[in-house]
Amino acid sequence: MSEKIPVTTAIRALRANQVTYTEHLYHYEERGGTAVSARELGVPEAQVIKTLIMENEKKQPMIVLMHGHCEVSTKNLARIIGCKTVSPCVPDVANKHSGFVVGGTSPFGTKKAMPVYMQESILDLDKIYINGGRRGFLVCIDPQDCIKVLQPTLVDIAIYPEG
Repeated sequence: MSEKIPVTTAIRALRANQVTYTEHLYHYEERGGTAVSARELGVPEAQVIKTLIMENEKKQPMIVLMHGHCEVSTKNLARIIGCKTVSPCVPDVANKHSGFVVGGTSPFGTKKAMPVYMQESILDLDKIYINGGRRGFLVCIDPQDCIKVLQPTLVDIAIYPEG
C-alpha cells in the first residue's frame, strides 16, 4: 500500500512515551472487525487487540482491551470493578469519549482520560497489534508498553470461542 502513514493522536502519544512500534496499514472493511485485520496482516487474531469503549450503569466510560477472537464477559467485569452493569457504548458516545471513530479507536491519545481494563493473558504475547487511531491502521508493540503507557487494571474477563 502506498498510502501515507497517518500521524494520529495515538501515534503522538506513543512517540511522547518513547514506545517502539511498527506501522501496519490494511484495507478496512465495515463490520469486519479483528478477523479482517488479522487476515490482512497475516497474524493470529488473538494477537490483534480490540479497544472497546464501555460504560457502567452511571454512564461512566472505560476502555477494555481484549484479544480479537474473544468476547468480554461484561458480567465478570462489572463484578470485578464493583458496579451493577457494564455495557458497550453506542458508537456516537464511544466516539465522543475517545475522540476516535469506532473501528479506529486506539487506547492511546484518547480525548478523555478513562480507566483501562486489560485482559491479563494479553501479556502472554510477545507482540500485539492494536489500533493506531484510524480505521485500517494498526501498530505492533510489546504488550508491556500498554502497561507502561496506559497503567491498566489487569482482569480475566475473556470469553473464548468454542473449539
